[in-house]
Amino acid sequence: MVMQVVVLAGGVGSRLRPWTNSVPKPLLPVLDQTLLEHVVRSLPMDMVDEVVVAGGYKVDQIKAHFDAADAPFDLRIVPEDEPLGTGGALGNCRDVVSGTFACFNGDIISSLDASSLLNMHRTNGSVGTLGLWEVEDPTRFGIVGLDESNKITRFKEKPAPEEVFSNLINAGSYIFNDDVFDWMPQGKHSIERDVFPKLAAEGLLSGVPFDGYFIDAGTPNAWNQAVKTSIVHGRYMNGHVAGTPPSWFADEGARSSVAAGSKLDHCMVA
Repeated sequence: MVMQVVVLAGGVGSRLRPWTNSVPKPLLPVLDQTLLEHVVRSLPMDMVDEVVVAGGYKVDQIKAHFDAADAPFDLRIVPEDEPLGTGGALGNCRDVVSGTFACFNGDIISSLDASSLLNMHRTNGSVGTLGLWEVEDPTRFGIVGLDESNKITRFKEKPAPEEVFSNLINAGSYIFNDDVFDWMPQGKHSIERDVFPKLAAEGLLSGVPFDGYFIDAGTPNAWNQAVKTSIVHGRYMNGHVAGTPPSWFADEGARSSVAAGSKLDHCMVA
């Protein structure tokens, strides 16, 4: 089965400045791929038909990059003239997305194989199915109650400490049917606050926990961790890894060296 992939990329990447002053967050490099490519590869590439980027910040630059690149997918931009929230950004895509589709937050790098979500989605006949990750402190995330059939029974976005009922969090990776749009109000809204709780209450939301790694690459420290994790887990198309701890060398720099006494400024040597 092939499907469309919606990537929610509405933010300006303020936590990653100054990097994002000139480059939109989806184009920031993580080894030899952009962050957007890493996000999309949560789904096996032979299942990806078209990538739909829902965003407003420097989207022309994103389109130009992938028009010039030899990407294994077609890319469409659905621009937003003003911030619409996660729900509004997805709802803005209702006229260009059809059938069953994947949807990913634009700054998540994880070990999730989203095809596992599709299997559970079909089994439970859900409108939406979420990837789930376990954390010690879930108060910064959306939490779920999960029953034995992997149905999500409750959803609470960013609970206060006294409201925590689970350590399973929404990992920002979804499979939806296009009737999810029927549950969305028009305009700006949050899918986590305005849609997921209603779907859970009606028994139409499922979840699949996964192991491995989960990184929200929205800060410099987290981006550095995403780079290191990508090296360890072989998330690169070209170049090679050597040394202990492992370092990644791009093909064009494989024979490069840094001479004694040199100074590196605003660089990352991974």
